[in-house]
Amino acid sequence: MSEIQRPGALYQQVAAAIRDAITSGEFPPGAPLPSEAQLIDRYKVSRPTVRNAIAALRAEGLIDVRHGKGSYVRAAGKPVLTVQRSIQRGAGGTFTTADGTKWQQAEAPGVHRVETTVTTGAALQLAEGEALFGVDRLLSDPATGTRALHRTLIPFATAEDTPLTEAPDTEPAEVYGLLEKAGHTLTWTETVRARMPLPDERTALGIPDATPLLVATRTTHDADGHPLALEELCVSAEHAQLAYRITADKAAGKRTRS
Repeated sequence: MSEIQRPGALYQQVAAAIRDAITSGEFPPGAPLPSEAQLIDRYKVSRPTVRNAIAALRAEGLIDVRHGKGSYVRAAGKPVLTVQRSIQRGAGGTFTTADGTKWQQAEAPGVHRVETTVTTGAALQLAEGEALFGVDRLLSDPATGTRALHRTLIPFATAEDTPLTEAPDTEPAEVYGLLEKAGHTLTWTETVRARMPLPDERTALGIPDATPLLVATRTTHDADGHPLALEELCVSAEHAQLAYRITADKAAGKRTRS
């Protein structure tokens, strides 16, 4: 191949050329890239330029660097785990959150006193800096090895006069039961978004660089729509997908004036 001539920094030119080769299928998913020496010879550039180009493509999520083995085109395969998001209420009044995954606790839950942020405060309709119980769990699916981070935030006012003041690390489904026993009629809303992981999240979940997270945020409400608790589930968007069962709500009846 002739020496590349494109605008931009030299390493960006090399990264663009390799990207073109990946998208054209010359380097298919899962295949190794040529060695550093071969890329140097192919593009007539220095070793630092090639390394900077590889680093840029790795940051984009196009390639994985396997220590001692080289660089490989990342394969965009089907997620290995489907997490069914649901809440079920049994005949005896108990709640379950069976999601089709037999999560195991990878370590003991961590209970902390935390404060609301701008985001969590708005979700819980509390001012920033309000005190909460925070419970962090690291979960693992033994069948696939997929890990998930689960956080529960319980305002002190919600926990008051319930066993949650002494045991905020109660399992989420049991939390629902305790809130119902406290006189609340419960409803839930859930949102899903994608974001890039923080370094400690990436380490805990064991996911490659440039891999986004799927973040499902579930809010528990009382009959008046007031938030009682907040949960957040984080999983690798490359390893897992979320599934929901959708039912048709009854349309509100038309009001007539007498």
